[in-house]
Amino acid sequence: MGFLCGVFNLGGSEVMLILVVALFLFGGKKLPELARGLGQGIREFKSAQDGVKEEIKKQVDTQEKAD
Repeated sequence: MGFLCGVFNLGGSEVMLILVVALFLFGGKKLPELARGLGQGIREFKSAQDGVKEEIKKQVDTQEKAD
């Protein structure tokens, strides 16, 4: 949850309001499934971000060795 709060600059009351609205919209049975999907999406995003960082680092290292 820290990731989302940091990115969107949300406070505790805003997060609670969003959760209550989501509960009304999707119902209690669907919410865990949505949370799992959101968590998986965040993990995949972070993994892709790490892959891009690693690729950039490799390119920079290769360029420095060539110089």
